[in-house]
Amino acid sequence: MKHRAESGGTSRRRFLRGAAAAGAAMAAAPSIVRAQGPVSMRWQSTWPSKDIFHEFALDFAKKVNDMTGGDLKIEVLPAGAVVPAFGLLDAVSEGTLDGGHGVMVYHYGKQTALALWGSGPGFAMDANMTLAWHKYGGGRDLLAKLYESIGANVVSFPYGPMPTQPLGWFKKPVAKAEDLQGLKFRTVGISIDVFTGLGAAVNALPGGEIVAALDRGLLDAAEFNNASSDRLLGFPDVSKVCMLQGYHQNAETFEILFNKGKFDGLPDQMKAIISNAVDAASADMAWKAIDRYSTDYREMQTADQVKFYKTPEAILKRQLEVYDEVVKKKSAENPVFKEVLQSQIAFAERATRWEQDTVVNRRMAFDHYFGRDGVAKSL
Repeated sequence: MKHRAESGGTSRRRFLRGAAAAGAAMAAAPSIVRAQGPVSMRWQSTWPSKDIFHEFALDFAKKVNDMTGGDLKIEVLPAGAVVPAFGLLDAVSEGTLDGGHGVMVYHYGKQTALALWGSGPGFAMDANMTLAWHKYGGGRDLLAKLYESIGANVVSFPYGPMPTQPLGWFKKPVAKAEDLQGLKFRTVGISIDVFTGLGAAVNALPGGEIVAALDRGLLDAAEFNNASSDRLLGFPDVSKVCMLQGYHQNAETFEILFNKGKFDGLPDQMKAIISNAVDAASADMAWKAIDRYSTDYREMQTADQVKFYKTPEAILKRQLEVYDEVVKKKSAENPVFKEVLQSQIAFAERATRWEQDTVVNRRMAFDHYFGRDGVAKSL
């Protein structure tokens, strides 16, 4: 018995020494990774530094930097720091930049189907539903196929649902579709074709150049995006008329873009952190937008004396009709455009029918609380 006990004690001691050695090796592994130093990435957004969109880009970078404990450090420069805003895709693909923040409609000239992630009526989907289609309805694989078709060496993460964008800023209110004819108008993506179909003379400019073009008379009217961006970029300084609501960009999302070689070279855990940071930043961006856009909308009405008008239904209806003509033409020219279009339609038919049947129209509640005889003040 004594011999067996001694033998057992020896075995236990050997086991403990082995476990200690294994633990030391595991503890040393992170040190080896850290000894290599953090991974640094230089990014650029497609936005001026004062735009809230650039702030959204910085917010995403901070989330990744914080979640990796500094093992990945993303620096985000504003538009033009390295390349022009419309040059982001090429710069990231070629490795001039490691990544970037923008919108897929800015790549319209490379592959028209990329604009389907935000330029158009979304077949009655809002931007959050577009992201649902992307993540769960087949959009992710189609996007990878699109980038491969143009030889773009990138990994793309659509995120950040945008609310419906205004029809635009004008010298005077527009009452009918004919009022758009002959106007020198700024827009991007498929909206170029839609507004051209409405009779406008379209000029696609990046966000940072629009106000100067309006001020110099190079544009008669323009659309960009939202109350905060429009105010920060100076639209109220050159126009006091903004037409709210439109179908030209009803369901747009942002895009996080990585150079594929740079992304593929990251550890799997870091890739997982990035993927989850995209979802976290998407939700946070939407919440921040509600707070900031509503504040700037009120400030433009009061401090800036901007007059807001709802786009007439006749113009909205004509936008839909022209959009249908445009996408039929693009589908005939580009098989993958049609493939993306049909995928969206199939998802939208199911998702929007569920939404229309399920989600209560909040207009009654708004009028009840904040209308002319609203009860909110008495509560």
